Amino acid sequence: MRTHERVVAVCCFLLICAASLTAFDRQSNADYRARRLALADKVGNSVVVLFAAMESEEGLSPFRQDNNFYYLSGSNEPGAALLIAPSAPATEHSAARPYTEILFLPAHNFRKEKWTGPKLGPEDPKAPEITGFDRVEPLDKMRDELANLVGMAPVYTDVVDAPEESPSTRPLQWLARANAFPFSNFEDVKPLIGELREHKDAGELALIRHATEASKAAHRKMLKTMRPGLTENQIAGLMVGEFEFHGCERPAYAPIVGAGFNSTVLHYSANSGTIHDGDIVVMDVAGEYSMYASDITRTVPANGHFTPRQREIYEIVLGAQRAVMQAFVSGKSVLRGQGPDSLYKVAYDYINTHGKDLHGQPLGKYFIHGLGHPVGLEVHDYGTSGPNIVLGPAMVFTIEPGIYIPEEKIGVRIEDIYEVDKSGKLIDLTGDLPHTADEVEAAMKP
Repeated sequence: MRTHERVVAVCCFLLICAASLTAFDRQSNADYRARRLALADKVGNSVVVLFAAMESEEGLSPFRQDNNFYYLSGSNEPGAALLIAPSAPATEHSAARPYTEILFLPAHNFRKEKWTGPKLGPEDPKAPEITGFDRVEPLDKMRDELANLVGMAPVYTDVVDAPEESPSTRPLQWLARANAFPFSNFEDVKPLIGELREHKDAGELALIRHATEASKAAHRKMLKTMRPGLTENQIAGLMVGEFEFHGCERPAYAPIVGAGFNSTVLHYSANSGTIHDGDIVVMDVAGEYSMYASDITRTVPANGHFTPRQREIYEIVLGAQRAVMQAFVSGKSVLRGQGPDSLYKVAYDYINTHGKDLHGQPLGKYFIHGLGHPVGLEVHDYGTSGPNIVLGPAMVFTIEPGIYIPEEKIGVRIEDIYEVDKSGKLIDLTGDLPHTADEVEAAMKP
């Protein structure tokens, strides 16, 4: 092979590898259909109507699909809509209805597609095969389909009486004015979808693991790069670039890199400070892969060596995390509260009985946030603001105790992401990252 042919071949290989790293990883159509059928079982004789997120006019802002719409459809088409109608027997007022699912796609806007790229159109004969929906129709037909399917029962959607802004708000207002559901009121579908989203299927678990592997690579890169004189933003940029190199599309949340006093600010995101010798640095940074998030926090000494006081606080936080892992019982443990099954109480009690502040007071008051949260399509996935979820198989969540002492400019958080397997065993997806103070210092050596 000639030299230039070898160069071309190598370039082609690298392009193929790059494409494989960044390609969107969608689950099978059967997985999304199973979710639609499961939701149909929850809504009785009602129908479900949801709208996709809209794309910015010229694609200047990155498009990201609405989480619930994606969960049910697997579709990344902007401006789409879906309708799910469970089978229903004949009644005095209506004929029998078979199970119906329709994906509505907007007509092509070829001028806009020159800016944002080609879209799947409703006229494409392969659209049902591509999307996995029984029917794919033009968005303009949605009003007529609703008029045929909606009776007296409520319509389940993500907009209720006084809605927060969502992709469904304006389209539903238009459909209401067009008399698409004259005898129905709206019910909130989010809690029903949330019940499904609490437990991850095998495909979701694989995507979360991928996001976590890429995010771990970013933390390992940070450990080898960290040194005094760098800025917080340089570390944040380094880590984002690393997990995106490993396939993530974007950060799962705004990266947090806080040195010195900034390490004590829980959701510090300015990342504008300089890292000084002797600082302790908190990095809460992770990526999103194919819509699914990870969430990892590590705390390190800027110069590679903990001071005795930094090490003391670090080991208390690590001890609290390990106490929680030891106390975990599948099907019984919860993340919040002060009850006998509360993992938060385990962590708080450990922190409050180990070590003192400079005034001789217990450290519990410096643990200023919750112990953890579910992770999935959102980094704070469904359940973080609802009822306290009993943790069990197929659930993914973080355990993240922390101590933040502004007076001493010491903030320590250790956050790992966990999965509960079918047997109820707690699996630390980030268990191969450095955990102990000695492991952190060893990993930071040149």
